Amino acid sequence: MNRLVNRNRRLLLLGAASLALAGSRCALAAPTAVTVVTSYPDEFVSRIQAAFEKANPQYRMQVVWRMPNDAYDTLSQPDQGLADVYWSASPRSFARLAANGAWQKLPIDRRQLPRRIGNTALGDAEDFYTATEVAGFGFAVAPELLAARGIPIPVDWSDLADPRLAGLIAMPVPARVGFAPPIVEIVLQALGWERGWALWSEIAANARFVERGSTFVTDEIVSGRCAVGISIDFFVNSAIANGAPIRFVYPRHTGLNPAHIAVARHAPNPRGAAAFIDFMLSPAGQRLLAHPDIRRLAIRPDAYAQAPAGSFDPFVAARQGGLQFDSDAARPRLATTAAIFQHLLVDPQDELKTLWQRTRQAEAGGRDTRAIRALLGRPPIDEATANQPEIQRQIGNRLEGSGERQPSPLELAWRDSCRDHRTEARRQLDEIGA
Repeated sequence: MNRLVNRNRRLLLLGAASLALAGSRCALAAPTAVTVVTSYPDEFVSRIQAAFEKANPQYRMQVVWRMPNDAYDTLSQPDQGLADVYWSASPRSFARLAANGAWQKLPIDRRQLPRRIGNTALGDAEDFYTATEVAGFGFAVAPELLAARGIPIPVDWSDLADPRLAGLIAMPVPARVGFAPPIVEIVLQALGWERGWALWSEIAANARFVERGSTFVTDEIVSGRCAVGISIDFFVNSAIANGAPIRFVYPRHTGLNPAHIAVARHAPNPRGAAAFIDFMLSPAGQRLLAHPDIRRLAIRPDAYAQAPAGSFDPFVAARQGGLQFDSDAARPRLATTAAIFQHLLVDPQDELKTLWQRTRQAEAGGRDTRAIRALLGRPPIDEATANQPEIQRQIGNRLEGSGERQPSPLELAWRDSCRDHRTEARRQLDEIGA
């Protein structure tokens, strides 16, 4: 009897041990969560998520969608919202959070990756964050509409000053649309402060401005209301992928907007965060960026080896001298130049268009309008003033998606200066009978 009891006891113990071992194996096999805070759209994230989890079955990607200003608030909390990774196309957010100590050092070796494309840095010098992809600025064009009007497809910014494009250029308002401030700086860096603002004044006279939330630049092109739209490539590529009969043109002088990735200082799963970053920077992860639902520019040169003929390769463009825009140099004054653009060109646009129309008519009649042109394109401050840290502090560093705010006293002075220049231009036009 005792033998039978002992035998049954041994069987029960063995059974319990087997169940415990099986349970531990299941626990080991269960994927752990990698919490990724991002503002990328679902069609982008879902493809990345599926590929990452297939390549790393030990992890499950948990996505938390946050616009940049909301992400900043989340990642500034003591627990950082329990985030492991922040991944977004918001360079200013990464720099600001880095200054607040939000990141830990990147758990990867960046020595095998390029540090720059042209003058665009692909991450910070201290290795707290790195780029995963870049986007380029340029023109969405409706070739048939341009051809019908006898207007060539624009290849650089000066082409947008063509009077035949009056009312046919869609442009996002830099002070209102998150991706737009670098567009202003691309022209200022390419031509210089005075020549750059003079060109922007002529382009603004041709433009139909697009505010945040009102419509999309591509909608203006597809609808036929405009023939050219100033935008960033992935918005236009998305419309093209959905059948829009438009093209995207990278101008001779363009710039890149890098999207970055970083590991939260208090990441609950730092190993999972490292695995996700490794995947995003791997050849397989970089090749995914060319998918029609994504269409971003990879930061690995080898990702372009099998790209379709005619595809834009930023590394080739950089070697040809077309990517001289320095995003790091521009970043501190983006809010400043966006505010100048607003007071010089956006708010008084109706008056500006009339003054440019009169100026062009006077030129057609052989009159000298050089002084008038100088007035219409004169910014309220010079470049040295715009570069002063105190000026930049007063204007403030706007994050993408931030709420509206009232103009500062400094901006009100700029508004008055711009108004005085227009008044003098009108007086001179009246004087020459234009």
